[in-house]
Amino acid sequence: MYKHHKSRRSVNYDAKLILSSFTLLLLGLVLLASASINMAQTQFGEPLYYFWRQLAYSSVGVTLAFIIIFMPVKFWQRLSVPLLFLGMGLLILVLIPGIGYEVNGSMRWIKFGGIHFQPSEPMKLFMILYLAGYLMRRSEEVRETLSGFLKPIIIVCLITCLLLLEPDYGAIVVLFATVLGMLFLAGVPMRQFFLWVFIVALVLGLLIVFTPYRMQRLTTFLNPWADPFNSGFQLTQALIAIGRGELFGVGLGNSVQKLAYLPEAHTDFLFAILAEELGLVGVIFVIGLFSFIVLRAFTIAIRTEREGLDYASHLAYGIGLMIGLQTSINLGVNMGLLPTKGLTLPLMSYGGSSMVITCIMLALLLRIDYETRYMRINKVKDEW
Repeated sequence: MYKHHKSRRSVNYDAKLILSSFTLLLLGLVLLASASINMAQTQFGEPLYYFWRQLAYSSVGVTLAFIIIFMPVKFWQRLSVPLLFLGMGLLILVLIPGIGYEVNGSMRWIKFGGIHFQPSEPMKLFMILYLAGYLMRRSEEVRETLSGFLKPIIIVCLITCLLLLEPDYGAIVVLFATVLGMLFLAGVPMRQFFLWVFIVALVLGLLIVFTPYRMQRLTTFLNPWADPFNSGFQLTQALIAIGRGELFGVGLGNSVQKLAYLPEAHTDFLFAILAEELGLVGVIFVIGLFSFIVLRAFTIAIRTEREGLDYASHLAYGIGLMIGLQTSINLGVNMGLLPTKGLTLPLMSYGGSSMVITCIMLALLLRIDYETRYMRINKVKDEW
């Protein structure tokens, strides 16, 4: 065959993925401004206090994403192990008084000057980066031996112990579910997989049963109307907000529940305000965008796997699982389908660490897709 190497065909980045991500980010900023305006005015005398901070976080996330989108995936593959240890080091630092600081009874944040960040957020990404490399290097061992499956589980258990000391139960659930999902997609034997799903579910269940406040959350979730003015207050107010939205919502900025009725309206329960102000139509639109992003991640992973780019493929699967799981849990909590977890809605809820890490994940996904299509198109051209 005649081979032609003089020119290479250019490839564009996935415009639909970029557009859907930016739409969620911008819509999140608008809804955040609406949901937080009353609280910000009361607390700080500045109605847009939370909006300006979230805009700054978004700008940092988008800037980092723009840089990362031009960095080859192999760069992250080489750094995956050091980044894992960095993440574990940060989880230890947050437990040290004077470095980590407490909010609502949890030591989850590190403060450097005016910058606050939550180490559990980058730890999620670092674990995906590490596990993708492990699954590439030990693919046969993972599929055929118990030890290949247990090694990453042991690492997750160590991370879980650190997260329990904060505590951050929501991050534990998302991390474990993502790791198990990546192992399943890598070809772990079904018997081992379901055995460990059972063990993890049992352990997480015991953590709930033997921790009074988690047990209270579970019982409240099962029947929030039993104590609607105390333990069930947050969930009942969220359900009232969702119910008030009906088909088209009460109108942007016209939420009543944000007026000191619904706690954490700008963070964990932003989706309830979205449902109240934009109605079922807005809910379907947002869920559709998140579904598109997750399905796009899996499509990219499958295409990458076919090209033999194993590390990039496992990484894309992990990103899709992480974003999909966190989104699903947040929506489930808002709608009363799951107990309260304290997880943000990616790209929309208030939170700098979550915003920046989600932007980085999407940039990695765009880079994986770019490299895969570039390789496929130019390989075909060379063969021609």
